[in-house]
Amino acid sequence: MIRLYDNGIYLMNGREIVPEQEAEKVFASRGGKPDREEARKGTIAWSILKKHNLSDGMEKLRLRFDAMASHDITFVGIIQTARASGMDHFPMPYVLTNCHNTLCAVGGTINEDDHMFGLSAARKYGGVYVPPHIAVIHQYMREMHAGCGKMILGSDSHTRYGALGTMAIGEGGGELVKQLLEDTYDVSYPGVVCVYLDGKPQPFVGPQDIALAIIGAVFGNGYVKNRVMEFVGPGVSSMSTDFRNGVDVMTTETTCLSSVWRTDEETRAFLKAHGREEDYAELNPAPCAYYDGCVYVDLSRIRPMIALPFHPSNTCTIEELNANPGDILRSVEKEAEKVSGGRASFTLTDKIENGRIRVQQGVIAGCAGGNYTNVVEAARLLKGRNIGNGEFSLAVYPSSQPVFINLTRQGFAADLMEAGAIVRTAFCGPCFGAGDTPRNNGLSVRHTTRNFPNREGSKPGNGQMAAVALMDARSIAATAANGGILTSAEEFDGWGDVPEYTFDPTVYEKRVYHGFGRPTGGELVFGPNIRDWPEMSPLTENILLKVCSRILDPVTTTDELIPSGETSSYRSNPLGLAEFTLSRRDPGYVARSKAVDRLEKARTAGEDVLEAEPALKGIYRTIRQLPGMADIRPAETEIGSMIYAVRPGDGSAREQAASCQRVIGGLANITKEYATKRYRSNVINWGMLPFQMAAEPEDFDVGDYIFVPGVLKALSGDMKEIPAWVIRDGEARPLTLYISEMTEDEKRIIRAGCLINYNRQRKGL
Repeated sequence: MIRLYDNGIYLMNGREIVPEQEAEKVFASRGGKPDREEARKGTIAWSILKKHNLSDGMEKLRLRFDAMASHDITFVGIIQTARASGMDHFPMPYVLTNCHNTLCAVGGTINEDDHMFGLSAARKYGGVYVPPHIAVIHQYMREMHAGCGKMILGSDSHTRYGALGTMAIGEGGGELVKQLLEDTYDVSYPGVVCVYLDGKPQPFVGPQDIALAIIGAVFGNGYVKNRVMEFVGPGVSSMSTDFRNGVDVMTTETTCLSSVWRTDEETRAFLKAHGREEDYAELNPAPCAYYDGCVYVDLSRIRPMIALPFHPSNTCTIEELNANPGDILRSVEKEAEKVSGGRASFTLTDKIENGRIRVQQGVIAGCAGGNYTNVVEAARLLKGRNIGNGEFSLAVYPSSQPVFINLTRQGFAADLMEAGAIVRTAFCGPCFGAGDTPRNNGLSVRHTTRNFPNREGSKPGNGQMAAVALMDARSIAATAANGGILTSAEEFDGWGDVPEYTFDPTVYEKRVYHGFGRPTGGELVFGPNIRDWPEMSPLTENILLKVCSRILDPVTTTDELIPSGETSSYRSNPLGLAEFTLSRRDPGYVARSKAVDRLEKARTAGEDVLEAEPALKGIYRTIRQLPGMADIRPAETEIGSMIYAVRPGDGSAREQAASCQRVIGGLANITKEYATKRYRSNVINWGMLPFQMAAEPEDFDVGDYIFVPGVLKALSGDMKEIPAWVIRDGEARPLTLYISEMTEDEKRIIRAGCLINYNRQRKGL
């Protein structure tokens, strides 16, 4: 079904895979020899990156994007940061959608205030504003902006438009701010992995099945981490563009940097249908292209899949699950015990009835599930059927109003509703815990993007816990037709007969504000919950860190660092949102970090921190016994909080996972590795040191101090060995830290204290 190649491969004429270890022999038989460096230039990714690169070479890229996109959880903070940094207009199309904080009843008027801020910003700076319920962010970008050979940057981790020949990247807000200030996105040239699609999907197999199969094969081993996934092979043309979009958006869950697909006449037809045929260009790898790895996918052998809680990579076929539900579900229950930390109970084996699994809810939604093809397939199966009047419910969210209009005109929305499904407007809530929260101890099957712990909206801290399994819309419809008994789409016939989609842009013409290139000036509209970023201190030569959280889980997601769901109403209030930092993982963290922050604020105000915190007298007494530290002055030593996590940052691009730490005193992370580039970039852009260490964190615990002398000097060196000291009980124990490669601009940001400080210094503000 899926094969991973151990080494790089040469792709010949888009069809023939030549493993690197066989290349000399194969090329010699044809009168030549392999030239890996030249063949690297044969990938689609190379051509797009070269077109957008402003640096002198391709080793260190400095990229400028064609367009950007943000939603209403992120755009307020981004615009506030750019505004504080001196921005006076949007230099490229910047699309502000309102698909996350859509439900304005949550938090009173808070969310609608954010929306009005976005509209006023689009007018003032020349942007594009998409009102609530009109489209989810990625569907709008597919319909109106993505095109062959383009690059798009978004402040949402699922910014993926590769199926339209666009290399799109999801990053934290700081990277979008740099583009708004006409700076660049700086990254080393990434590895490029060939995803070779062969064969044709079975009629009962959908895009989520293919995506989950790939994620299950590559996530755990990091095969594509921070690389570009390039989809090629004859199997590409076996799928519609709508189908390809559903596969592509899930590449985020592999931890790849970006994705891109070869294009064909089907791509042209999609763009033409959306009034943008001029954005089509044929994209194919060169006759000889070198890839750093290869994921071979036989599409014909993929069967309906399920990703069990609590990660999209926790995959098996639905057939395998139904054949052995007890053992498989018991393993998930053990993981649930770790997730809940004893604060709530979650069981799955009690949902087994006569050897089959009963689920409580189904959801088809968002940029992954709400596409036209997925909803039509579900509607056709459910036409004339009944989902029942028991505990099972089904909600369907078309991904945009144009999609919804077409479903309505063709009768598919009515078919769904007559079967008992609830059809709602475009909204990302079920993807991040702000809509359709299941009942306590409930299991929801969803064609959405993620099933991380508590992302469905439950609150283990309050004794309430539920979970999500990811499935394709076709199997969710089969489950609904079976009254909530988990069912593979393979058990039903009649798939694949999807009528042609007709795009009608009327609603966009009437409701979307198109202001790019026409800034009007004027005032921004602020609500009472929209606050400016607090001031942050520049880095000093020596720093003192207090360990305020120590997380030893193999992976810490951004949802654990800053929860999603109801906290979204506070995303425009930096200090208000920061109150939720690590609330589902370490509830005591905020109070500990704020206590450290009070000391730093006292220091910068000229107060004596030793008087403010008498315990520091002993800490500094120990520090002064270290070589060369006899004259260290607390007034000149920045003090901040620190989080240790083994591998933090898997998941969302949300910069608040870092900014929430920073605004309440965070000065550093120490990790074994960073799960994603985007989280590490967020840490840097908010002025926190991205430390790593090879050793286990046995020498320090919560409440200890870590003294790092000469950190400014270390930033000017190779950063491979940074000496530090753990201070405890009057003793100083040595600790060795390091920082992986950073650009010179990133070092300047750290020295300045954050991206805002750095930009203001550059502009003399």
